[in-house]
Amino acid sequence: MKKSTVYDCSIIQLPKIYFREGNITPIEGKINIPFELERIFYLYDIPGGESRGAHSHKECQQFLIAASGSFDVTLDDGINKRIVTLNRPFFGLHLLPGIWASELNFSSGSICLVYASQKYNLKDYITDYSEYLNYKRSI
Repeated sequence: MKKSTVYDCSIIQLPKIYFREGNITPIEGKINIPFELERIFYLYDIPGGESRGAHSHKECQQFLIAASGSFDVTLDDGINKRIVTLNRPFFGLHLLPGIWASELNFSSGSICLVYASQKYNLKDYITDYSEYLNYKRSI
């Protein structure tokens, strides 16, 4: 497994189809995002200023979109840190396995839409930062 860095995580612009009545952004796995979709979930009703996440995945890739409102994503590879702001529904952040990610600074009423490459698997999660650093050293 390649040791991912925060610089390997990228912002991807999605297609935006304009209509007078409102816009549409289609998302298809392996076309608009670089993996097949296995699971979709979203975070909502998060009080303004709260944070979520603070974990890493061993194998699962994710693609995060601010479907409404805005939030920041702090990326950490054990050496480097990077903050990405998501605030437009036609841009998304591709998170690779092996990156510690935290979503924070949610605006009131924001929605974080997440596309995942795998079904939920608790064994894929690393939720303790010390354990994460040990994992990064071992790969």
